[in-house]
Amino acid sequence: MPSYPTPHFTLAYACVLIAALLPLLCALIAKWGAFKQSRRDGGYDNHHPREWLSKQVDWRARANAAQANSFEALPFFIGAVIIAHQLHAPQSRIDVLAFLFVVSRLFYILMYVADKATYRSVAWIVGLVLNIALMLIAV
Repeated sequence: MPSYPTPHFTLAYACVLIAALLPLLCALIAKWGAFKQSRRDGGYDNHHPREWLSKQVDWRARANAAQANSFEALPFFIGAVIIAHQLHAPQSRIDVLAFLFVVSRLFYILMYVADKATYRSVAWIVGLVLNIALMLIAV
């Protein structure tokens, strides 16, 4: 029977935590500066946050869309990291791919908010490829 290392909190697991927090970063970006204004003047409405966000335009709307996409990307990433660990892929490779995924998601968010659609799409594809690589790394 093979002997496996004792489980520990890997860099890849830390990347899962960071990726799980990225939607919150997007929400903060979408609401940035709106807390200073009153609700009557179009400031953030904590009584109806989804309605308020649905009325936003430009960078606020794009930050909100990046938030939704960040939530959508999360299950695949979590699954890919877990599968890579379960298949006992080399830890250093798992860590590098997970770190690169987080970097690609940060770039994705920046490009989405900045309205750089082509770069945003490239970052999304890179993230997808990294997730697939994580799942297949032990093959």
